[in-house]
Amino acid sequence: MTMKTAVVTGSSSGFGFLTALELAKEGYTVLATMRNLTKGNALLKQAEENGLEDLIVLQELDVTSEESINRLKEVLLEMGRVDVLVNNAGFAGAGFIEEIPVSEYKAQFNTNVFGMISVTQAVLPLMRRQKSGTIINMSSISGRMGFPGLSPYAASKYAVEGWSECLRLEMNAFGVKVVLLEPGSFQTNIWSSGKQVTEMSQRPDSPYAAEMRKLKAYTESSAETYGDPLEIAKTIAAIVRKKNPRFRYPIGKGVKLTIWLKERVSWQLWETIVKKMLNKAVLK
Repeated sequence: MTMKTAVVTGSSSGFGFLTALELAKEGYTVLATMRNLTKGNALLKQAEENGLEDLIVLQELDVTSEESINRLKEVLLEMGRVDVLVNNAGFAGAGFIEEIPVSEYKAQFNTNVFGMISVTQAVLPLMRRQKSGTIINMSSISGRMGFPGLSPYAASKYAVEGWSECLRLEMNAFGVKVVLLEPGSFQTNIWSSGKQVTEMSQRPDSPYAAEMRKLKAYTESSAETYGDPLEIAKTIAAIVRKKNPRFRYPIGKGVKLTIWLKERVSWQLWETIVKKMLNKAVLK
């Protein structure tokens, strides 16, 4: 039998960590990539506890580094095939548009968008020649709707959505499946250590200080409703078992309803809903 292989980016924590383990349970040899390999010790320990140590291989990868991407390409050539790619690496930029340097927008796109493109380009020749493979791109509910204070993150995820549509249509002819995951809020560190709020928007004398307090209050008041990230990992494992997965998978508490509502009500009503959500959080 041909060995099944998977590549998961951002595997040191959160969705990537759990996805690497779930795919190993499915019998995949998983190339678990991360920028700092020392952070992979927890993954290796968990793999050993589950009898999966032979199926998890750590690989240093900075998705924003051309040199690092080239090293990944060499490893992929040695592997000879890739059956699954999970583009999970990313972070969340935040702040208010007037105060966010363009350099921070560029950093957001370098990881969330251009990094995803670079890794995908590394696996496409293999998948195209195989005439098979599944590419799962981590989007977000923020790729379907903007939110005050989250413009770098939302803009990057909107870009992921459009780019993934193009990729899906291009790869259909080669038997390669492309899937978008659109999680809501889950208990990962993207909204703690993974969130990067621009310095100006954190200052008490910022003209947006009151709006920042609303955003923080909303995030904190919603934290207890955040989903279990294992749900995402298990969804990914289920997707790779499907012969014909659908394109978009909105997932998380209230996500489908929120997207449905936003696409059907007037913009004026949507603005009112968002405003009430933020004001209500401050009053709690």
